[in-house]
Amino acid sequence: MSVWTDRTDRRKILFFTQSLSMLQAMVLGFLSLSGHIEVCHVLTLSLFIGCVNALDNPTRQAFYPSLVNKEELGNAIALNSAVINGSRLIGPAIGGLIIGIIGEGWCFLINGLSYIGVLTTLGMMHPKEFHPQNKRGNVFEEMYEGFSYIRQQETLRILLLTMCAFSFFGLPLVTFIPAYAKDILGGGSELLGGLMTCTGIGSFIAAIYLAIRKNSIGLEKFILLSGLLLGGSLLTLAGTQNIPIAVTACISAGFSLIATAASINTLVQEVTDEDKRGRVMGYLAMTFTGISPLGSMVLGSMVDRFDLPTVITLSGLTCILISAMFAKAYKPTAALLFQQNGQIHPRLFK
Repeated sequence: MSVWTDRTDRRKILFFTQSLSMLQAMVLGFLSLSGHIEVCHVLTLSLFIGCVNALDNPTRQAFYPSLVNKEELGNAIALNSAVINGSRLIGPAIGGLIIGIIGEGWCFLINGLSYIGVLTTLGMMHPKEFHPQNKRGNVFEEMYEGFSYIRQQETLRILLLTMCAFSFFGLPLVTFIPAYAKDILGGGSELLGGLMTCTGIGSFIAAIYLAIRKNSIGLEKFILLSGLLLGGSLLTLAGTQNIPIAVTACISAGFSLIATAASINTLVQEVTDEDKRGRVMGYLAMTFTGISPLGSMVLGSMVDRFDLPTVITLSGLTCILISAMFAKAYKPTAALLFQQNGQIHPRLFK
């Protein structure tokens, strides 16, 4: 679906996908209020919003360069991560408060109405700024063109494979936290909420740090360090039953996950040609949100055969190995340019 991101005005695509997201939330709200909601309705609406996000996610990622200068792109991506992770911290609390006062149905309706602000903002943007590509070639040929482009670009291949590996072995941590809080730490819902909040706090700190960086020079080293920190955090979680230590490890794990993802996102954006950006961001979205559920399924099945600390240990050691492989393989060329003090300088990686 990301082919359409390179064929059509991205602002119009976002207006369309956000309208569908609003519709999904409103339908869910009305079904809840009517009392006729069934499991099949929830499954259908979940499948629907998943298809919408398959187009919305790469389009949003490809839309950033149209909104900011190239040298500010990394800051924009990091600010977006800060907003998302900030909402994860305060959103559940606000949602829980609304549900407690007026119920789930009205909460869904309020969520649907919140899209009015997004749609209004998109409508106020000047359409001439976004230069639709207006391609009308064969969709499957353009899909293959995007795949070939990534295959020929060594830097892109390494970045996407690294994101894929971290998503498979690192992101499933979030799905393990409930079992970890109950079986390893012996806690209940309060401890689970605390650990999830700590993970969100770490993610928010990472996003803010990246947002205030002046440029993207050195991000490849930051990816290496963040990957090592993620591996160390997982090993710490696997080896402790001490709640304060687990809390600290969750903060550092949340920090390293977002730091790695946002940094790779920034570098991918920098090395991608504009006419291929939508398709490349589609592959990036697949490596981040598509691979994680697969990792959760595989690692979760391993927990049934082994135990949770063993699986978390395996994930931690693998993250450290991935970081080492990335450091050895990642060799961007001097063709990457960075603007500094009004002049263009080659990006040098050593």
